[in-house]
Amino acid sequence: MEEGKEGGSWLGISKRGKLAALTNYLEGKVNPDAQGRGFLVSNYLTENLDSYSYLRKVSAEGHLYNGFNLLAGEFKANEDMICYYGNKGSPEPIHLKQAGIYGLSNSLLETPWRKLQHGKHLFTSVVSRTLPPEGLVQELLHILNNEELNTPDPAQESQGEGYSKPMLRALSAVCVRAPRYGTRTNTVILIDAADNVTFTERTMLNCDVTQWSTKSFHFKLQG
Repeated sequence: MEEGKEGGSWLGISKRGKLAALTNYLEGKVNPDAQGRGFLVSNYLTENLDSYSYLRKVSAEGHLYNGFNLLAGEFKANEDMICYYGNKGSPEPIHLKQAGIYGLSNSLLETPWRKLQHGKHLFTSVVSRTLPPEGLVQELLHILNNEELNTPDPAQESQGEGYSKPMLRALSAVCVRAPRYGTRTNTVILIDAADNVTFTERTMLNCDVTQWSTKSFHFKLQG
């Protein structure tokens, strides 16, 4: 949304079963002239490259961007695949194991920040229960709105050197609330064994934490 860098997305899934998600990497100093990161998501969704090949291509240009993490996945009838690349970590993308629970915040994949460990614990407790899809969505949205502070966290504070202590405290929550900054959207994507997708997004209205709009989209993966 920054001027001169408009476009793209942080998260998306196509009817062809391609999914991409992006997070920023917390760093004290950023390059104002770096390329916008949003198109890293939308380009993957519209190009014909598989997830690993796309991330290999992105990794060759990783130095052109401020810090980011990118997940790229393919959900198909016979095989699911998710790959990860972070331009502040290993130069090569990695394949994630098909069965597993991973956590990604604003550091590298699975970096054990307290907020990430807290979120994974809450997530694991929900998905271990037998819930109908709508109930599962509501429980996951509840997790995404957890404002509990996870401080002190020396690992997060060290990476965020240059940020004020009040801001680092605010950033320690799963759901961030700070003056003029914070979580404004929650998204839950469910894909069942029959390739039915439920995409639910809860978005703040008018920068008012008391006003929210929730929309759901349902479709079946093609091919």
